[in-house]
Amino acid sequence: MNSFMKVLGITIVVMVLLLSLPTILPKKAPKELSDAMLRERALSTNMLPVPKTYEALLKVVDNPDNLMSKEKIALGKELFFDPLLSQDKDISCASCHKLKEGGDDNLPTAIGHQGQANPSHLNSPTLLNAALAKSQFWDGRAKDVEEQAGGPIQAPFEMHMTPQEVVARLNDHQAYPAKFKEVFDAQGVTFKQVRNAIGAYERTLLTRGAYDRFLEGDNDAISPQAKRGMTLFLTAGCKGCHTGMSVGGQSIQKFPLRSYFADYIGLLYSPDITLKESPFPFENVGGFLGRDDTLRFRVPVLRNVTKTAPYFHNGSVEKLEEAVRIMSKYQIGNEFTPKQIDDVVAFLKTLEGELVEYEIK
Repeated sequence: MNSFMKVLGITIVVMVLLLSLPTILPKKAPKELSDAMLRERALSTNMLPVPKTYEALLKVVDNPDNLMSKEKIALGKELFFDPLLSQDKDISCASCHKLKEGGDDNLPTAIGHQGQANPSHLNSPTLLNAALAKSQFWDGRAKDVEEQAGGPIQAPFEMHMTPQEVVARLNDHQAYPAKFKEVFDAQGVTFKQVRNAIGAYERTLLTRGAYDRFLEGDNDAISPQAKRGMTLFLTAGCKGCHTGMSVGGQSIQKFPLRSYFADYIGLLYSPDITLKESPFPFENVGGFLGRDDTLRFRVPVLRNVTKTAPYFHNGSVEKLEEAVRIMSKYQIGNEFTPKQIDDVVAFLKTLEGELVEYEIK
């Protein structure tokens, strides 16, 4: 038995070494791009700056099925911050989406009605720049922010309301019926109108920062380190998923894409070999496995990612540096060095931004 275990151990070590060759062999020197080349590389792949004006905003985010207007946006903003839409009148959309703190709640899992945690231990994705994404929620089940807006209101562990209860409360309100009539030109409030008003407001929640200024031609907007990180981001494979004006949110992708034999073995020389239980490179808190349990997730929006810790769907990773390392290893298949990770994080910091104060007409 001892000789068998020794042979087994040697075999495992050899396999681990073979599978680890990509990380052992010398890496190619990182590409170097001039400011102009770096900018063009981003712009050519639709990584565009956020618009500055309301007219330009409409061209990017307006919904033909829910046309934006000053009055509709104002109504949506009021509803977004109003706890009247929750069962105990103590939670609003803004409770889990703190717009001045990254657009999420910085908790590992969302907390809703009477202190209930999300049963799948899912945290709150940011709403900042969410209108630029092609789908909403971690599994991408909602097609747009209008559809998304109705989900948390109805979830029993979030705001715990039915559409009928929402409509009844708003119709009985002193001011809301007149506001809805002005915006939608119809008698009585409907739940679809509630979703559309909130969605119209959420379409204005776009941010701009140093990254946008660099894309628009200001070479001094970001540091040399951030430029190295941006170069790596664009050339190593990150932009394959994290693309578009939102730097993410454009597709549904499998995660993790790659697996490593070494992850599945605990003690190489022990008869009590421990196999990896989580399909993720972190603890599988909550048991959520993505869309239809296929490990497919909506790619997160990276704008303001430095403000939205903890990371991943169940908030299992506290540090952005660790999140970058995990993504480089398990999605790209080429684990970044500590220096490369620092460079990428420096670039991600340029994606921080302030809400654009659009002059809405």
